[in-house]
Amino acid sequence: MKITGIKAWQIDLPLKEGRYSWSNGNFVEIFDTTVVAVETDEGVTGYAECCPLGSAYLPAYARGVRSGIREIAPALIGLDPTNLGAINRAMDSALRGHAYVKAPLDIACWDILGKAAGQPLYTLLGGAAQEQIALYRAISQEAPEVMARKIAGYRAEGYTKFQLKVGGDADEDIARIRACRNILEPSDVLVADANTGWTRAEAARVVAAVADLDVYIEQPCPTYEESLSVRRRTARPFVLDEVIEGPQMLARALADDAMDVINLKISKVGGLTKARLMRDMCVASGTLMTIEDTWGGDIVTAAIAHLALSTPAEFCFSATDFNSYGTRDIADGAPKRVDGFMTACDRPGLGVTPMIDGFGDPDICFS
Repeated sequence: MKITGIKAWQIDLPLKEGRYSWSNGNFVEIFDTTVVAVETDEGVTGYAECCPLGSAYLPAYARGVRSGIREIAPALIGLDPTNLGAINRAMDSALRGHAYVKAPLDIACWDILGKAAGQPLYTLLGGAAQEQIALYRAISQEAPEVMARKIAGYRAEGYTKFQLKVGGDADEDIARIRACRNILEPSDVLVADANTGWTRAEAARVVAAVADLDVYIEQPCPTYEESLSVRRRTARPFVLDEVIEGPQMLARALADDAMDVINLKISKVGGLTKARLMRDMCVASGTLMTIEDTWGGDIVTAAIAHLALSTPAEFCFSATDFNSYGTRDIADGAPKRVDGFMTACDRPGLGVTPMIDGFGDPDICFS
């Protein structure tokens, strides 16, 4: 089997709530996602999606996905898409870094591999390790009482895990955490995610002020070293996200006992090939994971579901159903939330069929 063509479409994903806000005044109202198709000489096409969280979150941006694909695509024409090692080596040779650009190409090749093998991706990623995946709900940064009210609403929909967007004024963040913890049941999970938004001094104040609460502290500061300093000042369980950019950084963090949980974002680390490696490193070390991505729609949600379903439940802290945040469907057969849980489908590959007829002409077309 050989790759004969690569196409990509730009698609807007509006939000049901109108705006998603996080630390340092950042927000997005319409997400810019890229859907990729990798075509083969045997008539099997693989699909994937990549959707950065704006341009001020990670070293990634939506137009960069498409620019990077233009750089990499010629190097993949003629290669066997089921040889994932060769595909990733070719991408790394064609473009240094820019893991998020390579992610949809890697995932589309996994989709082809699953279709060629007649197996769902969760089988190829290790086999089903749980029946359903517990989801968390991200709560956009607003006034404390508004965030608490939204948590109550989402809890009524079946969610029991909540990621609170903090990383603003320390006093207001303390109020946000307290207001939201107060309306939850003891068994509910609350994560205070600063998204790198605090200085070390601000983070020290916040973790001291909420020391009596059952709350996880996530990614308080911009750097690994600052966050590790905060980790050593608090007994609260600790989550790292933005600074865990790949297997090497994960190995360092595991050696430093830098966290209890990581957020494993598939596109941030370059696709399912590297995400599976990092997942297995976490399982071997007893480290929990939230399995997710930067953002996306139906196709991103499907990739999350397959990796999460193949992860033992005791190490799968939570996952994300991004397609429930938006107003637009872009693929048939995608996972759907049921009472705070989702699962992956049993069809070969990702198991989704993109609604290409509604995408218009592709922005990128290589053959």
